[in-house]
Amino acid sequence: MITLGDMRLHLINDCRVLVEGGGAFGLVPRALWRGMMPPDEDNRVPMTQHVLLVQHGGRNILIDAGYGEKVPEKQRGYLFMDRSTGGVRGALARLNLTPDDIDLVIDTHLHSDHSSGNTVYGEGGAILPMYPNAEYVVQAREYYDATHPNERTRATYLAENYVPLYESGQLRLLEGDTDLGPGIRGVVTPGHTPGHMSVILESGGQFAMFTCDLSSYAIHFERLGWMTAYDLEPVVTLENKRIYQKWALETNALLIFPHDPVRPMGRYVEGADGKHAVVKIDEPYA
Repeated sequence: MITLGDMRLHLINDCRVLVEGGGAFGLVPRALWRGMMPPDEDNRVPMTQHVLLVQHGGRNILIDAGYGEKVPEKQRGYLFMDRSTGGVRGALARLNLTPDDIDLVIDTHLHSDHSSGNTVYGEGGAILPMYPNAEYVVQAREYYDATHPNERTRATYLAENYVPLYESGQLRLLEGDTDLGPGIRGVVTPGHTPGHMSVILESGGQFAMFTCDLSSYAIHFERLGWMTAYDLEPVVTLENKRIYQKWALETNALLIFPHDPVRPMGRYVEGADGKHAVVKIDEPYA
């Protein structure tokens, strides 16, 4: 657990998958990234699926929901998915919580690796909310894009992860930067998707940011020109990273990355040589 002023932050690893290195690093040559994230013999690299539990003011808040429990066996196979952590449900149990205890789920965006855990299958295949007592929120632009996918996005935008929640009134659509509670602010950080959102936390003069896919790995935050092949608007991603690099230096913010198995969290600092880097913070998973 990390304490941020009056907030308690718990990093959860929903699962780990293996993905094609070219997807994780886009146009960056393999010779440049392989020493930082060594690929296997098939050029696959690991991605953890991080969810952040924020406890503040008597509320339990989840940022993202991970792959969750609905992923078909065939897909788990080609992702080489490892759910030995017990997923989000297992992490909550270790913290003496259940899905019923969650008050708010902040969907940074609706790609399936971040939102499949919003819902579960019930009796007869019915789609039910994983967190029955929670309000869910996402940017309206993201919801529009997710419900109007194209040939590139339709494999990751799966209606069962969010449409039933919207139709039942459990999912609220946001219009731009939004305060989601004391010290919790969703900020639009487009690039990965036009409606992508990161989450800034502040308490007691201390700051943190769940970057989500503004920077999937810490190295993506460090190097403006490095980003995944999954970004729909890579130059927009670059300019947003420029803004938040400056912010992170000014605030000494704790940065939490959604997929990095090596440096899941750290601080962006200037070294004695004048170069900037994310310095890893070691913190066990919940």
